[in-house]
Amino acid sequence: MSKKIEKIYTCSKCDAQFLKWQGRCTECGSWGTLGENISVKKTKKSNLSQAIPAELESLSDVSADQEEKSPSGIREFDRVLGGGIASGSLILLGGDPGVGKSTLALQVAGRMATAQTVLYVSGEESSTQVKNRFNRLDLQTDRLKYLGETDLAVIIATIEKHRPALVIIDSIQTLSFEEVESEAGSIGQVKAVTARLAEVAKSTNVPIVLIGHVTKDGSVAGPRTLEHLVDVVLYLEGDKYHAFRVLRAVKNRYGSTNEVGVFDMKTKGLQEVKNPSRIFLADRKKDNPGSVVTAVVEGSRAFLVEIQALVSHTSFGYPQRRANGFDINRLQLLIAVLMKKAGLSLGAQDIHVNVAGGFRISEPAVDLAVCLAIASAMKGRPVSPQTAIFGEVGLGGEIRQVNNPEKRIEEIFKMGFENLVMPQIKLSGKIPGKQVMQYSTVSEVIKDIL
Repeated sequence: MSKKIEKIYTCSKCDAQFLKWQGRCTECGSWGTLGENISVKKTKKSNLSQAIPAELESLSDVSADQEEKSPSGIREFDRVLGGGIASGSLILLGGDPGVGKSTLALQVAGRMATAQTVLYVSGEESSTQVKNRFNRLDLQTDRLKYLGETDLAVIIATIEKHRPALVIIDSIQTLSFEEVESEAGSIGQVKAVTARLAEVAKSTNVPIVLIGHVTKDGSVAGPRTLEHLVDVVLYLEGDKYHAFRVLRAVKNRYGSTNEVGVFDMKTKGLQEVKNPSRIFLADRKKDNPGSVVTAVVEGSRAFLVEIQALVSHTSFGYPQRRANGFDINRLQLLIAVLMKKAGLSLGAQDIHVNVAGGFRISEPAVDLAVCLAIASAMKGRPVSPQTAIFGEVGLGGEIRQVNNPEKRIEEIFKMGFENLVMPQIKLSGKIPGKQVMQYSTVSEVIKDIL
């Protein structure tokens, strides 16, 4: 075995490596960030003919034991995880600054600390600050242990000695691993720390929750680059100026990624929303042009949200299109369909679409509701407050079927709506006292409803 010494140049911002120095990093585009490092590689000749074949294991002989999961005490959090926190799992909790990641982690720690030992590791706050936050949230701290440390070696030794029921690290960007020669928070450090913590979680069977911030490009703070290293990736979404928060699972090795948890930010922390439909429609005004109620399905449940549209004559040469909580590219497509297939003159109109409550919708089942909200706002004619609408709109102006129509119908009529506008699908039977109107084109809907 011999050693090969070579010089490499590493970018201090993105950890990209180059064989020659250059003024600009071609990976992240930063100037003057390349520094010289000495790389020592051990080289040895391998002989494939001398390799010993490994023994194979038949999957039919392997017992598939169900993963042991511990409830966190917060049903919406457990719903997204697939029933609870799995033993030995590494969970990454990401989100924009100020959205409530640390608050949610503190609440999980406080609920579980009532019966089990929980270790809270913080590299950003002192024990006094953490204690004050627990007091504001009115949480129990009898079995909650605090460790103010950023050295990964010390944290790992503490976990292996005490074996707590749960470890929460706030945040992953503050930890450093001495074997990596870069500053804390860099991509190289964050990836090395996460990989080492994944090994510790599996060897000790202790679940670990990592808190990470999301930047504009989603890479510097870590979460986007760490998704392949962890077992579960959770994102807490929501505008910090709105009260509602939505917890989504982007990756989950222990359950579905379709479930969402809905929370309401209060003075005592994040409160579970058991009936999202009632909350999202609480401040809705009746007989308001441009307001339409639709049903969305997230995971195993459906709930209702309000789509708002505002149409006004443009004061500039190029009309404005704005969307909050809805894909702007999808909005442009629907506007083109309304102009071409429904005959609406929207070429000189500013159009603004908003999903009330700060909720973000990505499924196409709300297309028809967005189209009708725009038409209602343009004509100044309100949609009946007892009418709910759902359906996908194609480029030909046709209304297409959507997934889980039964769940949507059940939620709509459970919330007291009398009328339903939907695609043409075969229903199991008529609903007494309710009017179900089925259409095939968006122009027919606009003509009949407005």
